Amino acid sequence: MALLQDVQFAARPFVAQKVLVVDDQADTREALRLLLKSAGYAIETAESPHDALAAAACCDHDLILLDMNYTRGTTSGEQGLRLLDHLRAQRRGIPIIVMTGWSTIELAVAAMQRGACDFIAKPWENRHFLSIVRKHLDASIDAEQPAAELALARKIQRKLLPQPHFSACGLDCESASLTAGEIGGDLYDFFTVSERGVAFLLGDVCGKGIGAALLVSNLQATIRSLQDLAANPAKLIERVNCLFFQSTRPEHFASLFFGFYDSATRSVRYVNCGHPPPLLLRSSGTVQLLDATGMILGAFEKPSIEERSLQLASGDRLVLYSDGFSEARDREEDDQWVIDSIRLLGTSHTSGLAGALASAAGAIRRQPDDITVVDIRVK
Repeated sequence: MALLQDVQFAARPFVAQKVLVVDDQADTREALRLLLKSAGYAIETAESPHDALAAAACCDHDLILLDMNYTRGTTSGEQGLRLLDHLRAQRRGIPIIVMTGWSTIELAVAAMQRGACDFIAKPWENRHFLSIVRKHLDASIDAEQPAAELALARKIQRKLLPQPHFSACGLDCESASLTAGEIGGDLYDFFTVSERGVAFLLGDVCGKGIGAALLVSNLQATIRSLQDLAANPAKLIERVNCLFFQSTRPEHFASLFFGFYDSATRSVRYVNCGHPPPLLLRSSGTVQLLDATGMILGAFEKPSIEERSLQLASGDRLVLYSDGFSEARDREEDDQWVIDSIRLLGTSHTSGLAGALASAAGAIRRQPDDITVVDIRVK
């Protein structure tokens, strides 16, 4: 009852803002989940730096609450500071509040010097805790108009793209995307075509910013409008390319991988228009790269597009990625890093692989391009 009395004043009548809570203590996560949920916020929790980066890669949050220590017996906060650096690089502009004990105020100061917007000392007082959370969420809403408009554009773009988890026709699909700016130029989608068919795609439009985002929306709408052709990828993409070519300037183009899965035959028919080759990871451990079968979209009015097919089996997974992921290491010999990373993390992640791969690439160096990963698993 006391908890509800503490939080009644903070109830919010509009769409819930989303808060990510990162703490290795289960009782702390649960206490914060109940407190923030009672105040009207949508809550996601993570118990480790790895889980936090994966969660941030898969979903937009309005605020992050970050504990600073994850190794028992230490109060150095080094893990927390490294995680803070990665999250700030991965999700620029999102307020991050760090949580520390009274004995580690120096650590809180160090965190704020590295970009945290505030700190909350443990143990906390509920009313004070919520007032700090509300202050920084309200501040993000009241940001300067251009920044607010970009943030709104980002939210709209996220709404147009699919949810990070999708399951149909014997496939489980997960996606994670880290934009290099407020809004991205990567396009990914998956949708049911019939009782036995699922279409999935990943593309990358040239450029960045609002212009690229508009092209992404144009391309997504065009593909969705032609989904009755999805079972014949080459025909669909030929039509898409024609419309894209006619409606855009010569310097506008896009790479795209499009696939159609038939659950009755467990086969995939696909085209790859100049996109980084997706990796098929068999349950046996063998890998296969799906190289380009056609030219990039928008460059030519009538390009040659070849359709190919392959068989999938239970436990196989197909990993699609944008060049922001494949070029994360910035060295030619590190093409092998893509294969090794997918193999290694695929072994340890039955689910959550897309987020783990995206966060791993984003943590390597300052992110110059959008990073998107789509993981498609055969049940």
